[in-house]
Amino acid sequence: MLDDRKASILRAVVEEYIHTAQPVGSGHVASLPGVAVSSATVRNEMAALEHDGYLAQPHTSAGRIPTERGYRYFVDHLAGRGGLDRASAQQVRAFFDRAHGELERTLADTSRLLSGLTGTAALVVSPLGDVGVVRSVQLVGLTPRLALLVVVLSNGAVEKIDVALGGGAAEASDDELAAAAAHLAAHLVGQRLDLATVPEPAADPAAPSKVPPVVSAVRSARPPDADHVYVGGTDRMAGAFEGVETVRQVLGILEQQLVVVSLLRDVLDRGLQVAIGSETGMAPLAECALVVAPYEIEGEPVGTVGVLGPTRMDYTQALAAVAVVSKRLGRRLSEG
Repeated sequence: MLDDRKASILRAVVEEYIHTAQPVGSGHVASLPGVAVSSATVRNEMAALEHDGYLAQPHTSAGRIPTERGYRYFVDHLAGRGGLDRASAQQVRAFFDRAHGELERTLADTSRLLSGLTGTAALVVSPLGDVGVVRSVQLVGLTPRLALLVVVLSNGAVEKIDVALGGGAAEASDDELAAAAAHLAAHLVGQRLDLATVPEPAADPAAPSKVPPVVSAVRSARPPDADHVYVGGTDRMAGAFEGVETVRQVLGILEQQLVVVSLLRDVLDRGLQVAIGSETGMAPLAECALVVAPYEIEGEPVGTVGVLGPTRMDYTQALAAVAVVSKRLGRRLSEG
C-alpha cells in the first residue's frame, strides 16, 4: 500500500492524465487540490512512484504518465464508487422508461446509451435464446399455404418461425389459425420454448387440423446457440488512441462476436470488474481497459454489459454507468 502522500500524488496524476492525455509535471501536481506539498516534494515522490512502477516518463524532459500498475492501484484504492451525476441518472431513467419492444432493438439502443454516458465503445451481450419463458403465441397467415408463428418470451426476445401449412384443397382460415395458436399457447405459455412439449394431434382429439405442421415447426426450431454482441460508439475509438494501427486492431476485435463474448466472459470468470491492458489477455488491447458487469433476468445472470476504451478512460464514470445500466437493463427485461 502507498502512503497517503504518494497515493494523493498518484491520484492527481491519473485524474489529470485522464482529462488531458498529456504528461503531468510536478509543478502542476503541486498546484492541484488535495496535494499540500511543494513541487520539489512532489518531484521526489513522483520519482519514487516511477521507480516502483506506478508512473512512467515518456521523455526525459516530460512529466509522468500512469502505468498499468498505476491505473490498477487507482481503480482498486483511489477511484470513486459513487453513482452517476443527476443529469446522467435522469437520462438512464428516461431511456428505460420508454424502452419497450423487441429485445434486439432494446439491446442495440442500450449500447448506444452506455457509449454516450462514457465516451467509449459500449458492449451489450444478449441473453441466449432459451432464457425466459413463453409469454404469448400468435399464428399469422402470410399466404394460403404459409403462416408465421410468433412466440414472445419473458426476456423480450421474439422468436419467428415460418410454418408451411402443406397441401390440400382447403386453405387455412383465420379461425383455424386462431384455434391452432390457442392450442399451442395452452401448452407453451409459461414454459421454456426449448423444453416445452406439445402433444401430437393423435393424442389430443380436440386439436385443430392445422396443428400438425405447426407442432413440427416448433420442434424443428432451435433457439440461438451463441450470444450476440451489440456494439455502440465504435466511432469514438478513432479519437481515443494516437496510433492508427492501434485503432485498426481494436476495431478488428470489436467485429469478432465470438472473441468479444469470450473476452467478457473470461474477465468475469476471473472475478474482475475492470481489466487493464495486459489483464485483458489480448495483445491488441494492450492500450485498452474494459469495465464489465453481468445483468440478470428474474435473478439469473444471462448477459453482460461493458465498455471498452483507452487505459486513460474515466474509471469512476465508467464503473458507475456500467453498474446502473446493467441493473436497469436486467429489471426492464425481467418485466418484459
